[in-house]
Amino acid sequence: MEETARSQYVLTLSCPDKQGIVHAVSSYLFMTGCNIIDSQQYGDAGTGLFFMRVHFSAEEPVTAEKLRASFAAIGASFRMEWQIHASAERMRVLLMVSKFGHCLNDLLFRTRIGALPVEIAGVVSNHTDFRELTESYGIPFHHLPVTRDTKADAEQRLLDLVAAERVDLVVLARYMQVLSDDLCKALSGRVINIHHSFLPSFKGAKPYHQAHARGVKLIGATAHYVTADLDEGPIIEQEVARVTHDVTPDQLVALGRDVECQALARAVKWHSERRVLLNGSRTVVFA
Repeated sequence: MEETARSQYVLTLSCPDKQGIVHAVSSYLFMTGCNIIDSQQYGDAGTGLFFMRVHFSAEEPVTAEKLRASFAAIGASFRMEWQIHASAERMRVLLMVSKFGHCLNDLLFRTRIGALPVEIAGVVSNHTDFRELTESYGIPFHHLPVTRDTKADAEQRLLDLVAAERVDLVVLARYMQVLSDDLCKALSGRVINIHHSFLPSFKGAKPYHQAHARGVKLIGATAHYVTADLDEGPIIEQEVARVTHDVTPDQLVALGRDVECQALARAVKWHSERRVLLNGSRTVVFA
């Protein structure tokens, strides 16, 4: 069967685990003339929840709206939290950065070459250092300076921008401002952050230099959803690299930048492909 001639969709769901869920979903797709391309599932014995991601195709006149309408009864019967999206619909992403541009540059380039299935709606920064880089990609740059007195206003302007640009995901690509609890709640499940994995051992300035002074042999980075608990949101992806005694602090910083880029890019890709489902303080990642 030639799948490129058919529209493709992704169904994601989570619900209390019980018999019959897979049968109900697969039967529904069969009865609506759909063809399953890929299906992944996971039952968490600890939480009693069931998670599923199904990538499928359908011929016209099937549409995402019709699929959602006809699937609603099944979703209700199993008390599902579910979504159906057309695979061709790219998430609109807003990138945020401060004065370290390696993750920003990496995401811009990956998107340009098609390695990330997203549409970058703009770049927001509390500095102007990366205006030229951003605009060289033909992407709008928004300067939103933040001080203690202007923080509330800046966050409201950010929310206004998210709404105006129909942003699906905000990515903190080394954005060094702490988001308020209210902003975290307003964008819950829609903000991804990246940071080095030395926390909480090496806090504050120059964490890689602190780690070098202690002779660490393993460095890493963590990409996670942002919550009001600083740097403690549900983890999506982590990357590590081994180092030896002869690595200098500057080399450690360079390696750290590399693993940060890799972890963040994978997290953004998996989220944009709707492969990440929240499971309390953890995630289920169908990578």
